[in-house]
Amino acid sequence: MTSVSRLPVIRKCYRHTPPFVDPDVYFRFSDGQLTETLPAAGYALKEPNGLVAAGGVLDAQTLIAAYSAGIFPWFNDDEDAVLWWSPDPRAVIDPQSPRITRSLAKRIRSGCFQVTADTAFAAVIAECAAQRADAEGTWITANMSAAYLELHRLGYAHSVEVWENRQLVGGLYGVALGGVFFGESMFFLSRDASKVALVKLAGELADRDFGLIDAQVSSAHLTSLGAIDMPRKQFLATVAEFLERPGWPGLWTFK
Repeated sequence: MTSVSRLPVIRKCYRHTPPFVDPDVYFRFSDGQLTETLPAAGYALKEPNGLVAAGGVLDAQTLIAAYSAGIFPWFNDDEDAVLWWSPDPRAVIDPQSPRITRSLAKRIRSGCFQVTADTAFAAVIAECAAQRADAEGTWITANMSAAYLELHRLGYAHSVEVWENRQLVGGLYGVALGGVFFGESMFFLSRDASKVALVKLAGELADRDFGLIDAQVSSAHLTSLGAIDMPRKQFLATVAEFLERPGWPGLWTFK
């Protein structure tokens, strides 16, 4: 597994405390101490589930190191510290066997959707952020969007776009390292569009020897697509194994 790079720590207190985070761990790592290194995922707190650290910066080097260690960022406002998480259990999908219901298979066969990759990355992030904001407040802030746009420019972050009548109606984005795709967010403006994106992604990844799609935290939507919960210890070992695979570098084009 790729080693975790050193992270500068935010050493001042902001006015806003991220939701669900005890102030005793705010701007500290899970042992309660300020430090300049990101702890291993195994040191994550039990409550809130999976909080590894608060602080640091969102840049390409930090994000790649964090994902390689089974950790992902989440925070609620650009004025808040970045929060780094590795929940237990972890929701995952096997690229070889996404769950495709008969109704979804019928939608796919209908030909009403066209699916592409890496043709509208910025638009996919913007739609994900807008949909989250409408529902419950977005964690896809301006800083986070900029960080993933840079990862996309470097060939690590990728989007899947679903089109209907030449309009973008669904999609998802995430980070690919080795044989693991770390999913970040998805959206739909037309029924089943995000499911179509995930199914197409899984097929393309399976053809390229990817072993895992990280879906982060379970939801009814993800479970309907075949996501299962994997204990964190097993997840970290699986990620370490699949990171050794060649992966799929550069911009993606779907068959």
